[in-house]
Amino acid sequence: MELLDQIKNGGIIGAGGAGFPTHAKLAGEAEFILMNGAECEPLLRVDQQLMEFMPDEIIQGFNAAGKIVKAKRAIIGIKKKHGRVIEILRERIEALGLGEYIFIGELPDIYPAGDEQVLVHELTGRVVPEAGIPIMVGCVVVNSETALNIYRAMQGEAVTKTYVTLAGDIPNRLTLKVPVGTPITDVLKLSGIENFEEYAVIDGGPMMGPVMHTIGGYMTKKQKGFVILKKSHPLIKKKTASMAQAVRVNRGACEQCRLCTDLCPRYLLGHNMQPHKMMRAMTYNFGEGEGQKIAQLCCQCGLCEFFSCPAGLFPKQANMFFKAKQLENKDKYERKQEVFSARECREYRLVPSKRLIARLGLKDFDKAAPFEKIELNPEVVKISLRQHVGAPAEPIVKAGDRVETGQMIGKVPENALGAPIHASITGKIEEVDQDFITIRRN
Repeated sequence: MELLDQIKNGGIIGAGGAGFPTHAKLAGEAEFILMNGAECEPLLRVDQQLMEFMPDEIIQGFNAAGKIVKAKRAIIGIKKKHGRVIEILRERIEALGLGEYIFIGELPDIYPAGDEQVLVHELTGRVVPEAGIPIMVGCVVVNSETALNIYRAMQGEAVTKTYVTLAGDIPNRLTLKVPVGTPITDVLKLSGIENFEEYAVIDGGPMMGPVMHTIGGYMTKKQKGFVILKKSHPLIKKKTASMAQAVRVNRGACEQCRLCTDLCPRYLLGHNMQPHKMMRAMTYNFGEGEGQKIAQLCCQCGLCEFFSCPAGLFPKQANMFFKAKQLENKDKYERKQEVFSARECREYRLVPSKRLIARLGLKDFDKAAPFEKIELNPEVVKISLRQHVGAPAEPIVKAGDRVETGQMIGKVPENALGAPIHASITGKIEEVDQDFITIRRN
């Protein structure tokens, strides 16, 4: 079987992002293949520890991905501050005989270094066009956990587990491996908290992760961490503000200082993303207009909203407000050029991670979350059919069937973008509905 087919059959998707199917990303050719090991979201600790404890597997998976796309050069992007991990990676790259192909690209400790377009520029000097993707400048980007899963696909293993960090205002900060479909509450209780009535949980990092409305869900392949904070924490209060509240505050207080634009990562790459103009349009109740289509260029990193604005307003929400309207009207942004270059001021406007963490009120929680070899053995798992970009997986099992760990239970629909799903425990299929396949152990 070709490796690309192994990757597809293994159900590999982007780990930690939107969940784009990896076999589709690797289907073309590229000059560079880049590995995103930046892990720029505050408090999360998965990628740096995977690269430290499983370097050989990750390097070999990354090398294999590079060969698939016929990349001339492979670069691992990792923050310079992770000196020990960099030393380990360099040693193992040489030991595996890949020193002339795979290189380490040391990144500054800034946010959002892990944004795909920022990563491409930092590692290659190229700028992805507005509303574009890395392949447009000859680059393909994979995550470090994705590279690990590619290696495992080469050994015939499907994706049945994911790695997550538990962080925040909790007694036990840790990183662990979790079977896909595990009840999220089972994972959260490993933080040392039993009653979550006074706590809010952010699904992902504190910048881009949403506050969960309920913690009664089930783990997917693409979840990378949970940040647990008291409901009274200022970050939780801001993240739970409704769009109506954001619109009201924005209209009454924006002074057009344009700091949201001046520090915007996409604006600094030469794009036309200008949040202050969306704030202006909201303040003066402008109707639909061509100039408002730039809202579609927002990468939703949250920097404008949680760091840049001196008045604590909601520039990202303003972008989302106009973006939603345009999506509803099927209005699409059309870029006016194909070649972009970073603005000259960019190097002076990069936001250090430490300053961001302090601004978020998370300094006291910015601590190690060591990898723990905890065996979670849930009695029941509910595996989502919709945990990736594209069409949901189609069940190929029915209630009453017995399945083994790693067995495919949902396939990609014919001629559709998607990824199959696999049983994460051995047991009996208890239920199949339009959203989940439920398995009871043994």
